[in-house]
Amino acid sequence: MRIGVVGAGRIGAHHAETLASLGGVEELVIADTDPHRAADVAADVAARVRARTAPSPEAVFDGGADAIVIAATTAAHPALIARAARAGLPAFCEKPVALDIPGTLRALREVDAAGTLLQLGFQRRFDAGFLAARTALRAGRLGRVHTIRAVTSDPAPPPAAFLARSGGLIRDCLVHDFDAVRWLTGREVTEVYARGATGGASAAVFEEAGDVDTAAVLLTLDDGTLVTATATRCNGAGYDVRMELSGELDQWIVGLDARTPATSAEPAGPPPPARPWTGFLERFAPAYRAELAAFVRAAHGEAPNPCPGREGLHALLVAEACETSRRENRPVRVAAAPPA
Repeated sequence: MRIGVVGAGRIGAHHAETLASLGGVEELVIADTDPHRAADVAADVAARVRARTAPSPEAVFDGGADAIVIAATTAAHPALIARAARAGLPAFCEKPVALDIPGTLRALREVDAAGTLLQLGFQRRFDAGFLAARTALRAGRLGRVHTIRAVTSDPAPPPAAFLARSGGLIRDCLVHDFDAVRWLTGREVTEVYARGATGGASAAVFEEAGDVDTAAVLLTLDDGTLVTATATRCNGAGYDVRMELSGELDQWIVGLDARTPATSAEPAGPPPPARPWTGFLERFAPAYRAELAAFVRAAHGEAPNPCPGREGLHALLVAEACETSRRENRPVRVAAAPPA
């Protein structure tokens, strides 16, 4: 299989390295708005797979690709998704489909009209801990789940240029938690209440971007389950993603291991980690590999799509409701997804 990779930044380079190690991938065609960056990524993977560059992202579609991996900037996602659909190519795209609902719907309609495959990059669905928790929950091992607590914490704020185009902390970070909650429980979020805060040395940068460095959200699911989800850009202890599922029979915690960046206050508690997680690429490396392996199988027609693009619409609708709630300081009902 020849796979076109559009976008050779941090996540695009990581995906190219992963694809180069997967069976069934024979060639990568890499493109970026910066041709030198694309050439560097192609050179890095050339020892493991045939790799070449395309002169532009558009040229990838004319180079005989069998499938497309989209890792470009978010603003480019809708057009690239639509281009892949019109070319009849299966596509994997990093979340989100688009930063707003209208753009998301337009891209999804292109995919639906073409009848092509679009897999969205919610890598937590492929993480061993999240998978185990989902299996336990669906098997009834926790009994009735009454409370879920989710944590997403970055070790340091991203560059100001990224903040300006990220869509904000809720759309960029917490959207992963919204998707994970829906996927784990099989339930929909009906109402949200969100608050945000900013402080410290980076406050001015966040305020200029119209964003916050910390957010807390209360979600109500359609069966009454309560979910709290928090996110911050300022967790100096390290990169932390956890989820606690509390039920009448048991409580399961995803993301609690020897590298979780947390210090116990108990005298007999575990010591702080010697090597805390430093970022999402390290923490979720096996999940990213499993995610792209699943895409290759789906693109070959050997397995169903594990994360259709419409899943991104559902998560974005929750994020949009949270942004409204944060701005207006009130509970907000989540809009129903338009029919496919």
